[in-house]
Amino acid sequence: MPLTISVFSDVICPWCYVGKRRLERALDQLDLRNSTAIEWLPSELNPTMPPDGMERALYRSRKFGAERSAELDAQMAELGRQEGIGFAFDRMTRTPSTRRAHMLIATASQHGRADPVVDALFRAYFEEGRDVGDSEVLREIGAAVGLEREVVDDALGNEQLRTLVESIERQAGKMQVAGVPFFIVDRKWAVSGAQPAEQWLAALKGV
Repeated sequence: MPLTISVFSDVICPWCYVGKRRLERALDQLDLRNSTAIEWLPSELNPTMPPDGMERALYRSRKFGAERSAELDAQMAELGRQEGIGFAFDRMTRTPSTRRAHMLIATASQHGRADPVVDALFRAYFEEGRDVGDSEVLREIGAAVGLEREVVDDALGNEQLRTLVESIERQAGKMQVAGVPFFIVDRKWAVSGAQPAEQWLAALKGV
């Protein structure tokens, strides 16, 4: 039976990007990457964010204070370098709503393209400073991973998908998923946080 890992995450969560890279490194070392099914599930950091998002400097200042925000960005940038991620916080001007990004991921899952879409969303936001709440950016990402334009257009305005995303997030709350990334392995046991690849290696060796 192939290994299944469900991941609750958000595409504007830097620790989720780091966690993805660490998990992938462990799977590669165990030669499990191609035989593992990754299920990407929504967990918005800001579920009440306006659809157009807000200025990142203002959002971060309100949440952490300007000085602390700069310190956190510097720390994460250094951690990213260790993981091969080029965090470009200086290029990021908006903190977006990620609802439509999760609707795109849900559609990509139906077409077997969820992982490349998630990777592209992380890269677009964190390394290219793009607004992943913007519909045109999402259309470009969908096209880049091989999704038809009509499929992406439908995903971004599909009320059933919106309801699905909101339903999964409510379910996550009932499961007491309090932070992301949050991993569920083979629907049996959970791993919380962006654990180092070495811990994943130890955990998955017996799977």
